[in-house]
Amino acid sequence: MHPYVAVPATTALVWRAYSRSSLTPAGIIVAALTAIVKHDVKARLTLSSSGTSGGEGARTHIQVLANSGIASLLILFHYWQLRYGSSNEECWPFGKDLLVVGIVSNYAAVAADTFSSELGILSKTRPRLLTSWLRQVPPGTNGGITLLGTLAGFLGAFMVALTSTLLLPFCIVEPSSKIGGGLSKDTAGFEGGNGWGWRERMIWLLSMTIWGGMGSLLDSALGGWFQASVVDTRTGKVVEGSGGKKVLISGSSAQDKNDPNSSRHVESGIGLLDNNAVNVLMAASMSLGVLLGYKTPFDNLY
Repeated sequence: MHPYVAVPATTALVWRAYSRSSLTPAGIIVAALTAIVKHDVKARLTLSSSGTSGGEGARTHIQVLANSGIASLLILFHYWQLRYGSSNEECWPFGKDLLVVGIVSNYAAVAADTFSSELGILSKTRPRLLTSWLRQVPPGTNGGITLLGTLAGFLGAFMVALTSTLLLPFCIVEPSSKIGGGLSKDTAGFEGGNGWGWRERMIWLLSMTIWGGMGSLLDSALGGWFQASVVDTRTGKVVEGSGGKKVLISGSSAQDKNDPNSSRHVESGIGLLDNNAVNVLMAASMSLGVLLGYKTPFDNLY
């Protein structure tokens, strides 16, 4: 995307987010920074599959669905549950409504993955391949990680977790909720009730941050194993497929990095999946995984 299109478009999106309070101030700053990195820095460090600079190009609807499709399905299920279910709760009880957990964990994981890949490329150190004894690889390699990218990933997960902590309709804890020794939904969850006190909310914030950050590492592992990273032999830059698709190479010699006649070679990965499939697999694993194990860490605390 040309600067005369990207700059006004990014400015308009940032202003809309600010005017409607749909992002926190920190979220707006990081979103704008990510857009700058996406257009400028990443375009210089990677190539598009057509051979020009600019990375993977504009995002497509497939990429949007790959990152948010699982959460969208969970949201539809949750809507059906609220509309046609038997529950009349006006707030979210502690330890209940697991679909909300799956939705938040999905967005925490994909945010961590986005922050890690888009901001991690700013690292001054070369990435190391998570799936190959941490050998050094070119920037943009699938499965390549840096300290900066990992920290950026956990920052992205933290921002989603913090937003959910501030905005979700938690059932509150009230001191007067104990009547005759009994417990109501307003008693703290760690005391056997269904209310969310400060301890419960802090555990929620910490858990979603850690789980989301782990999603970024899982995405790196899946990408390193199953997604082929193709490098342009002449420039040493990673070639990114348009719209998250596979990068095509032809001939057996194209996979030999030591062949002087090869214009591209596979740096890592078996090429079974493209980037979109990796994102879907990661998002599904993190959402379904947290649904299966959600109550266990909470149960062990009280």
